[in-house]
Amino acid sequence: MTVPSLQFNDGHSIPQLGFGVFRVDPAETERIVTDALEVGYRHIDTAALYGNEEGVGAAIAKSGIPRDELFITTKLWNTEHGEATALAGIDDSLRKLGLDHVDLYLIHWPAPGKNLFVETWQTFEKIRDAGKATSIGVSNFRTQDLDRLAAETGTVPAINQIELHPFFVQQELRDYDAAHGILTESWGPLGHAVVDVLGSGPLAEIAGAHGVAPAQVVIRWHLQHGLVVIPKSNNRDRMRQNFDVFGFELTADEMAAIDALDTGVRSGADPDTLN
Repeated sequence: MTVPSLQFNDGHSIPQLGFGVFRVDPAETERIVTDALEVGYRHIDTAALYGNEEGVGAAIAKSGIPRDELFITTKLWNTEHGEATALAGIDDSLRKLGLDHVDLYLIHWPAPGKNLFVETWQTFEKIRDAGKATSIGVSNFRTQDLDRLAAETGTVPAINQIELHPFFVQQELRDYDAAHGILTESWGPLGHAVVDVLGSGPLAEIAGAHGVAPAQVVIRWHLQHGLVVIPKSNNRDRMRQNFDVFGFELTADEMAAIDALDTGVRSGADPDTLN
């Protein structure tokens, strides 16, 4: 199955459906990512904070899949903002992943209290220019943070990865991203333990109409909105189910019904306060 790709503003592209490893046990990461690769995922999203880059790298090495068929994302943690620490951070991530470059490198959070994300972004430009990251982007950035990058640097982020699911659709930020040529990527795309997205409202009915699971409906909703989406599961059968989302299409009414679930309430960390 071929996953569609979306083009970045730098001319490179990203598979629209990937596999996330947030809160995947480092001891289990190699097995879980191996399962994901065998299911068909080629886009893997990790981060320094997750502590499982080594497991991702081990699975990649064992897979035998050509490097140019894979898309690997990792992220710089808040304690590594600033030029020297960011330069060390990418080298540490590459060492753990066993790679000479990542396809996408993200500033994990703006950490506004540190007031270092502009300097860090300027360092990311150097990391890209050195060939250690093909594309560079941000995660959890607010419109005011993106405005500062536009005013003070020469590179528009390729992507902004943000909390996004039917209970928190972030339409204003998505519109900003689109107007500025920035792709939006959804983390926590199926919701979180504190919110039951999959058991909500019209999802069961829509799933029944298409003969699929509610999680497949939600992933399809992300895809049809032009979002990059990185569901996560430790279970191979659910990985396969989450990957099997290209054989049906939601109607405009179904999309609107899911959009209407928005509460405007964040369930993950808040970029205003996480430093």
